[in-house]
Amino acid sequence: MKLITKIVEGARDILPSDSYQWQFIEDIMRKQALSYGFREIRTPVFEHTELFERGVGDTTDVVQKEMYTFMTKGNKSITLKPEGTAGAARAVLENGVYNEGYPIKAYYITPCYRYERAQKGRQREFHQFGMEVYGAGSYFADAEVICAAKSIFDRLGIRHIHLELNSIGCKKCRPDYHKALKEYFEGNKEELCDTCRSRLDKNPMRILDCKSPVCSEIAKNAPVVLDYLCDECKEHFEGVKKCLNAANVPFSVNPRIVRGLDYYTRTVFEFITDGIGTQGTVCGGGRYDGLIEELGGQPTPSLGFGMGMERLLMVLENENIELPKPPVCDLYVIGLGEQAKIKAFNIVEGVRSSSLIAEGDIVGRNLKPQMKYADKIRAKFTMVIGDSELENGKAKLRNMQTKEEKEISLDDNFFTEFFAVYVASSQQDLLNMMDKM
Repeated sequence: MKLITKIVEGARDILPSDSYQWQFIEDIMRKQALSYGFREIRTPVFEHTELFERGVGDTTDVVQKEMYTFMTKGNKSITLKPEGTAGAARAVLENGVYNEGYPIKAYYITPCYRYERAQKGRQREFHQFGMEVYGAGSYFADAEVICAAKSIFDRLGIRHIHLELNSIGCKKCRPDYHKALKEYFEGNKEELCDTCRSRLDKNPMRILDCKSPVCSEIAKNAPVVLDYLCDECKEHFEGVKKCLNAANVPFSVNPRIVRGLDYYTRTVFEFITDGIGTQGTVCGGGRYDGLIEELGGQPTPSLGFGMGMERLLMVLENENIELPKPPVCDLYVIGLGEQAKIKAFNIVEGVRSSSLIAEGDIVGRNLKPQMKYADKIRAKFTMVIGDSELENGKAKLRNMQTKEEKEISLDDNFFTEFFAVYVASSQQDLLNMMDKM
């Protein structure tokens, strides 16, 4: 069979055999977000291009090289979201969410799109979990957001991951740092890549984030931003560190972290692992106090982070962390003959209405293939209904693990008897598990 097309390069299918892993992780993320007082926000997968040019920054690799941008039939430039923060900020501003009072705490789980060389840990379509806070300027907010990110790694049992911190200053002190950087890089201007030469006048900090080996080597001896912080930024950064120490959150200060987006100010941070190759940053974020104002709102202190789902799964695999398997079928009912199939269908629907998982044949298999299928899906119980079972009003309920059988009625007492057997079996499974501990 020849397919008419295949999946687009840089995207991947999440199959039913794998989706339970995503669901488990997403459930932990939602629960942790809720415990920190965050509520979900959902924004469109595409936005007007100027949102990202203004919010993300026109000197960044994301805007210059990686965005999926196209013209609509109405001759408007639209871009698939390359990250979640700008869209969330736009939604908060446009919908007047600030009228509900500060702080605003929002989280999202969203697909994002960047046109870059597809490789392990870096896809053109990827998924991002993010948490955003608006209206909180204190260093306690920075520490809380970092702790929220760490709580997810802790809940998943991830151990080999470390936190790196930096402060990149504010509008008050950053100009002096930019001046020092510009003077330094001017001496190596001819060796810089074309992109970095264009950044020299607009935003020399972007050169520190360049992936070119030549530019990276030159940047090693560049001035350090921490030497140029104003007193307020120093005090803020010290406060973040004190809070993290109080919460027993280990970290190291890395003055070379600048993050890849222009909206960051003051605190920036990354959670990094050494076990998944060069794509070691699993979570990155920081403060972006000027973003809302840049988008047309009032000055609003803001901060947050983005966490890559695909990279998180790679970390779990690398650390051999097995996620709980999804629930299996509680009852598989086989009907032999037309009337028996109707009865089986009725029983299956009744069990489902009680929030258990039940299945019956919808393919048209005979008895033996159905039994094989029930075993394949690891059904806990099976039951066969034929003419004699209908006539007697009773059928045998089989425990597929112990092979024990119990005859139960098919009349109105069926559900009472079935649930009694089911609960007893579940209690015994729990006792057996405790005995092995």
